[in-house]
Amino acid sequence: MKKESILKLFGEWGTNSMYKSKKKSRIFSIRTKLTLITIIIITSIVFLTWLVNKTFIQSFYEKSKLDMLNDTYKSVEDIFSAEEEGRLNEEAVSKIERISSVNNVNIYVFNFNRLFSEYNKVGIDFQYPVSVSNVQNHKVFDKIAKYVNNGFVNETEKVEKIEGYTDHTIYKVYDEKISSYDIELVGELSTGQNIYISSNLESIKESADISNRFLAYVGIVAVIIGIIVMLIVSKSFSKPILELAQIADRMSKLDFDAKYNVSTKDEIGQLGESINILSDRLKTTIGELKTANNELTKDIEHKTQIDEMRKEFLSNVSHELKTPIALIQGYAEGLQENVSDDVESRNYYCEVIIDEAAKMNAMVKKLLDLNHIEFGDNKVDIQRFDITSVINGIIASSSILIEQKEAKVLFGEKEEYVWADEYMIEEVITNYLSNALNHVSISEEKEKDAEKIINIYYEKKEKNLRVCIYNTGQHIPEAELEKVWIKFYKVDKARTRLYGGSGVGLSIVKAIMDSHNRACGVENVKNGVVFWFELECE
Repeated sequence: MKKESILKLFGEWGTNSMYKSKKKSRIFSIRTKLTLITIIIITSIVFLTWLVNKTFIQSFYEKSKLDMLNDTYKSVEDIFSAEEEGRLNEEAVSKIERISSVNNVNIYVFNFNRLFSEYNKVGIDFQYPVSVSNVQNHKVFDKIAKYVNNGFVNETEKVEKIEGYTDHTIYKVYDEKISSYDIELVGELSTGQNIYISSNLESIKESADISNRFLAYVGIVAVIIGIIVMLIVSKSFSKPILELAQIADRMSKLDFDAKYNVSTKDEIGQLGESINILSDRLKTTIGELKTANNELTKDIEHKTQIDEMRKEFLSNVSHELKTPIALIQGYAEGLQENVSDDVESRNYYCEVIIDEAAKMNAMVKKLLDLNHIEFGDNKVDIQRFDITSVINGIIASSSILIEQKEAKVLFGEKEEYVWADEYMIEEVITNYLSNALNHVSISEEKEKDAEKIINIYYEKKEKNLRVCIYNTGQHIPEAELEKVWIKFYKVDKARTRLYGGSGVGLSIVKAIMDSHNRACGVENVKNGVVFWFELECE
């Protein structure tokens, strides 16, 4: 196999191993890990305690037993020292019996010098206990004979000296016959009596075994209780962590409505509070970013619209100026070359030039006015005035044009005061009326309605007054209704050209109403069209 193939194989194996290890690490939750760690710690502590107990408790018990024998020896010596001639009264006997019972030892006090001279298969001269049976006498003799004058030693016993003192010695005795250990003290009291104290070590071994078994049982119970307690405790830790994880997951999906209920002041509570603060800040920041993005999108769209409007404006201005300039140039060249010698023709040429120049001048003036209004150069002077009077004045000044259009203007409203710039509103009404006169036509209804009607009327809208100007005629296509306010936009370009419209008048109306922060609009109604605007009348 090639070197590259081997490296690739080991690389894939390493990657798979890492993936499997990560996958395994994800399997064990914090709760499981805490429980396992607790079980291991409790089990280790219990096992070590059991091991130490099993290894050293017997030696410790033996040491405690040695100390107890020494203490017993001193207590008995004190009792005999307090008695006259070494003889015990009933109170002293009771004290020794109590010591024997409490310490679980056998105590014998006797005279050493009479041990062999008076024995003769009878026994020893005991001072404690006071009454000893022959069997017990012989038994005690057999026990102590091995320590005195190289006396008789039971063949089944093995004697080991443990500790030696000036006045007494402690031995450890193992009896193979009964497989039992005894610990024995042999010595002499300060009053001259000999003392023999014995205690069985099997109780110590039994106690150690019982202690080890009890510790093992306690350890098992402790592990079980520890598992149960840790499962409960770890749940109280893992539950808020899982809740925080769910909140963080929702935050990653831009859902910031979820909040952690902070009920503690510990580390988890601080983390939850930080998560809540982070959520609020992210929500605010993302909201600000969305707002900024929306504003940026609007700015881009507005810039695009401005570019398109600029292009369209240049195109429209060029188109609107092209025709009068061509006419002026053509008629001026005709005059220059004396195309017609009669005075009437020259006057006609001059009238055409003057008329086209006037149209150009009017259009340029309107464009300048519109530019001033749109850029806020014209200050809006808000005053309270009677709009009815203004409308009557405009109708009166337009009477000749109304007669030429053979239109009938209806207006019979009473005086109504509004708040606005009177000069600008006069411009709005003039443009609306001019637009109505240019588009008014005979209704297609019955003969009684066979007139060109322009109706000016009011509508009250809470604190506002809506001024409506209606004219009979064709409807504006629904798709074109919102476009009539655009500069140079013309629904019917051929017809607009006939009456000399520039397509700027309604744009001026829109700009004026925007400068007043008031609404204006247009609607198709039965047999005609209504243009309207609103002003404050309170």
